[in-house]
This record gives sequence, structure tokens and C-alpha cells, in this order.
Amino acid sequence: MTNVYDILKERGFIEQATHEDEIRQLLGKESVTFYIGFDPTADSLHVGHFIQVMVMMHMQRAGHRPIAVIGGGTALVGDPTGKTEMRKMLTREHIDKNAESFKEQFSKFIDFSEGKALLLNNADWLTNLNYIDFLREIGRHFSVNRMLTAECFKTRLERGLSFLEFNYMLMQSYDFLELYRKYNCKLQLGGSDQWSNILGGIDLVRRVEGASVYGLTFKLLTTSEGKKMGKTESGAVWLDPNKTSPYDFYQYWRNVDDRDVEKCLALLTFLPMDEVRRLGSLEGAEINKAKEVLAYEVTKLVHGEEEAKKAEKAAKALFGGKGDLENMPTTEISKDKIAEGMDILNLLIETGLTSSRGEGRRLIKQGGIYIENERVTDSNLIINESNFKDNKLIIRKGKKVYHMVKLV
Repeated sequence: MTNVYDILKERGFIEQATHEDEIRQLLGKESVTFYIGFDPTADSLHVGHFIQVMVMMHMQRAGHRPIAVIGGGTALVGDPTGKTEMRKMLTREHIDKNAESFKEQFSKFIDFSEGKALLLNNADWLTNLNYIDFLREIGRHFSVNRMLTAECFKTRLERGLSFLEFNYMLMQSYDFLELYRKYNCKLQLGGSDQWSNILGGIDLVRRVEGASVYGLTFKLLTTSEGKKMGKTESGAVWLDPNKTSPYDFYQYWRNVDDRDVEKCLALLTFLPMDEVRRLGSLEGAEINKAKEVLAYEVTKLVHGEEEAKKAEKAAKALFGGKGDLENMPTTEISKDKIAEGMDILNLLIETGLTSSRGEGRRLIKQGGIYIENERVTDSNLIINESNFKDNKLIIRKGKKVYHMVKLV
């Protein structure tokens, strides 16, 4: 069997490794327990997390044991990495609710049966720590001078770093120590922005237990221009179908930049690399075929084959004149509600295409709203039953966001 390290490297996942040769050798000779942490700061995973999920799936398929650590404890503090200001403080109840949503989503991708993987919450060990004991046993191993040179802190020092956040590295490092002691976890994985925190954990395990453990980081999902992927005008692209519909999810990948297609196929699908390279080399109008494959494969992984087929049909109905419009994102509105007319701004809010009347006015002024392919120029436009054909009305926002309104 091919060493999973080589698979991850060929597909473009790996950014940094603490000991490349040792890690590759370890993964080739035994089943390795590894972990990735996910702080539940929202009620769903998003596409940025999906890179880590894909790595866990590759590793598990190769016979290694994943530990998905939900950061119910670390989320109470908040990771300062990549943030220009302190994260919003969440209540424990809010974090616990988000953690439950994460658990449900992980089970779609990872096999947790018969000990093949573990799903843990670091609140179980972090929230019960005695502060004085923690400082004496763990804090003494950390050099403040060295911590201040870490990337995760450097960017915050000028604008202010709270002592609360300064503890985050210690807590994440303690996670690695706890997992090594209880589960013989030898490898921590994470996004490239977690490098400093991962090094902290490796050093702590070495100092306290005299053991060799390792770290690997993976490239963040970015566009060819260096911007984080997974952001749209309406916000993040979520894995929860109630937050980002399967159709909108499909459309996001269908519309990626031509230059990003091959990278996304390598990172976010299990297609063989020969096929990835073939699709990525297509040019001109042909690259759209590769984008359709990308959108279908990623949507299938996240939402299942049935939803992927529905999204594909809906997209073809809109852009190719064939397919099934019924699978387009849809809002049902009662005939009574629209009998006396509804102004376009309220209708946009009702469908979720805008979050406020002000946003709707701005889009209309910019020429970004269409009713049945007719541009809306009047923000006072009243919509009533006469605008509907067979009780259906299609609204378009920009070039690519479509939404159906049904009268019921």
C-alpha cells in the first residue's frame, strides 16, 4: 500500500512537517493515532475545516486512527491566531450546543465504530484543571520570550493581546500531552496557522514525558490570489445544508476560478491524481467540464449522491436550458401574504437573498437584482400574483445566484 504521507504530499496537502523522514517512516510501519482540534465557535463546520476532514479520511483509509478533538474548553478562551482583535466571548451553553452540531457532522465523514476513531471534547479535561497546579506543572515549561516570537501572538502584540488569549497555546499544548498519555497519540495535524501551537505541544510532551511526538500542518484553502476560500457575499460556505443549501454549495465550486480547479480537485475529492491532472489541464470552455466534476464530487462527499444529482440538475436547468428547476433553492410564500402585493425589498429579505432593506436597495441600484431575467431598476417595485407563472417566480442576484419563490 502507498504510504499515506506520499498521498498527502502528492495531492498538495502538506505545508510543514517537524520531522518529515521520521513521520513518513512512522506512518509506513504502524497504525498511528493522530489528532486534529476543532474549536466550536459556530454551529457548523465550514469549507475551511473540510481540508482537515479530508486529511482525516485519507489517514483513516490508510489504517491510522483519528481523534477529532472538539475544543469545548479552548473555545472558552479563544484562539488569537489570525485575528486582529479578541474573539467574541461565547457562553458555555452556546459552545456545548455548537459542539453537538460538530459531532453530528463528523460522523458523516469518519468511521467511529469499534474504536476506529475517537471523538473527544477537551472541556472534559481542561475545565477541571486546578489553576495553581496547572501553572506549576505545565506553565513552567513555557518561555514567555519564545512565545512572544510565535506568529500567532506577533500579529496581535501591537493592537493588544489579552492574558486570557495568551493562555491558549498552553491549553492546546496540554491537549497533546493528555492525548499522548491516554491514547498514545503521536501526531498532531492542523492548518498552517496552527504551527506555533503544534510546536508548543510537541515540546511539552518531550519535556514532561521524554517522548518523541510529531506535527504536520496543511495548506489553508486559498484562491490563486492568496485569499481564503469559502467566503461569499452572504458569508461563509457551511457544511450544514440548513446554512448553505446543497445547490448553493454546488454552485460555489462550479464557479471557482479556472486556476483553482486542479488544486481543489486534488484537495477536496478522492479522484485519482491522473484524472485530477487531466481535468486540470483542460482549457477554454472545456474547463467548465472540470468544474462540473469538482462541484459534483465535493457536493457528493458533503451532502450525499442524491443531493449532488439534484444540484447538478438544477444548475443545468438554469445554465444549459435542461434539467430540473425543482431542485433550485426555494422559498414558499402563501398567496394571502402576497395578495395585496409585497415590495421587492421585503421579498429579497424573505428569500434570504439580502439581510436588510438597505442591502437590497444597494444591489438594485448597482443593477444586481433580476426578476425572470429582467433587471429590477425600482426599489419600490411591488410584486404580486401577476408576476408569477404557474405560481413560480425566479429571482437572480448577480450573475450566478438564483432563487425560486413558490406560491402556496
